[in-house]
Amino acid sequence: MPHFFLRYSFCSPRWFLRAFATQRPWQAIGQVVLLGMLIGLASCGPSAKTEDKTAATTAAKLAATTSTAKKPDWWKETIVYQLYPRSFQDSNGDGVGDLKGITSRLDYLQRLGVGTVWLNPIYASPNDDNGYDISDYRQIMPEFGTIADFDALLAGMHQRGLKLVMDLVVNHSSDEHAWFKAARSSRTSPYRDYYYWWPAEKGTPPARYSTFDVKKNAWQYDSLTKSYYLHYFSKKQPDLNWNNPKLRQEVYRIMRFWADKGIDGFRMDAFQFVAKDPSFPPMAGLNEQNFANAYNHGPHLHDYLKELNREVLSKYNLMTVAEGAGRNPQEAMLFVDPARKELDMTYHFEGVGVGSGADTYKLNDLKQVFTKWDRAFAQKGWQAIDLGNHDQPRMVSKFGDDRPAFRAASAKLLNTFLLTMRGTPYCYNGDELGMTNSKFAGIADYRDVAARNGYALVQQQGGDIPAFMHGLARFGRDNSRTPFQWNGTANAGFTTGTPWLSVNPNYVAINEAAQAKDSSSVLNHFRRATALRQQRNVLVYGQYTLLDAANPHIWAYTRTLGGERVLVVLNFSSEPRRWVVPAELKPTGEPWLNNYPTLAPGPALALQPWQAVVLLLQ
Repeated sequence: MPHFFLRYSFCSPRWFLRAFATQRPWQAIGQVVLLGMLIGLASCGPSAKTEDKTAATTAAKLAATTSTAKKPDWWKETIVYQLYPRSFQDSNGDGVGDLKGITSRLDYLQRLGVGTVWLNPIYASPNDDNGYDISDYRQIMPEFGTIADFDALLAGMHQRGLKLVMDLVVNHSSDEHAWFKAARSSRTSPYRDYYYWWPAEKGTPPARYSTFDVKKNAWQYDSLTKSYYLHYFSKKQPDLNWNNPKLRQEVYRIMRFWADKGIDGFRMDAFQFVAKDPSFPPMAGLNEQNFANAYNHGPHLHDYLKELNREVLSKYNLMTVAEGAGRNPQEAMLFVDPARKELDMTYHFEGVGVGSGADTYKLNDLKQVFTKWDRAFAQKGWQAIDLGNHDQPRMVSKFGDDRPAFRAASAKLLNTFLLTMRGTPYCYNGDELGMTNSKFAGIADYRDVAARNGYALVQQQGGDIPAFMHGLARFGRDNSRTPFQWNGTANAGFTTGTPWLSVNPNYVAINEAAQAKDSSSVLNHFRRATALRQQRNVLVYGQYTLLDAANPHIWAYTRTLGGERVLVVLNFSSEPRRWVVPAELKPTGEPWLNNYPTLAPGPALALQPWQAVVLLLQ
């Protein structure tokens, strides 16, 4: 099994190629979509040595007038909606979603009952790595709009009581960032030590492994100064040198720039890799299986986080997410233990890793993962709860049953699970409709570079193309990136032009407009579930207790807070199932939530396929 909870960022095109060279294709795809890609973040460049006081003052005033009231630890009670900007709503007909498009849909987001929107990267980028290689993250990628568009979006969100979380990834920048351009111009550049360099006269640099490099070499020779620079990921993503206090201060100024605009949080992406020993001691035997462990938790990592907290986070009421932090719950706790004053919330990948690389998964494996992580954070710290994101297949296609007879019920069940567990729920856009994996006709329909390069390698090596395509259909990342299905008109109402990625053909039947009018739809069930969570703190803070742990089809648990106790019963099965309620549990009244019209009362629950019920207990 891959170390799936280490970091999803190692899903690179070249990692993908390596995986297919050494494993069965469907196993490799499972690891690829499990791990995903990093989001690079950069700043405006060498000229930004000091803050623009006027701009900062103006931004602060804007933040004061548009930000929504936030109590301490507000992020524990919010519901996060992950929004993939490229695929949400196009406003100008170029086939690419944009900020104005998002702004036009803010009323929809408000009606969903979510409290926080997490945007995938929108910063200026040359797009070597799907826009995650950032050349200036005080600016917006032109395809998405302008800073003025962003300001309007943020103001519109705050006016509706919605909060905004943005990515902060500073393990590396783009090689087109102004810092790196200056750094590579001369060995004496004041920006030279913003990055890691190895002079050629010292010989070959100590071996470091790169998932993105065709030779798996994390050192790239730069002829201009006859030196090598370090890149754990793409050669166009040189690693930033966090040993340099000037670099750290640049990052803190960038964070203040966005915080002063009034954003509500940062997702700290790949931060567990920023700490490196600049002497580069030998790391023998680095390979695909062990390099992530070797790079994790380098020297001074938590010193950096404590400094970041003192310098920036302690001055604002922000939500910070330690995405992928920690190789296990114990390490993850180091990032989010409140007494340590570092970050707020951990976001692990072990859950989405269940079933990756296979056509099925075992429910008990899923139970074990979520129960283990809940137990670790029962007394302190806080975690995210998720089953999908932009690097995973569609939730209902992997963990539910996307056949027409069961799609709606299983999508409702999965959303019920997300919204009744302890932790902050993360809901990926489109899952509130039960959007499914798409039906791509062939490799030409895919846009993901990992998929295309993987196909080319398998073809070149005379591999099993049908097996590769089978795995890609189930686990390919483009499944979750197809345009949002707004209505039954051309291109699902996403664009008047040609969409950057083809719309799922089932948009005629599965779309927001149709579901909004249907009280029994996945969408309206999602709204009921978000409303219930907001009304009942037992679903936010209540103790989680797993019941009937060995049952391969039923996931049942209680949530208890003070004198209030609820029972959640989920039939993860496309068959009717009977579940006997433990004698000490006494359900009372009508279900708080039920994805079927009825539930027969009694000592045993007769559950329909994928039925999900939330019951108050005496």
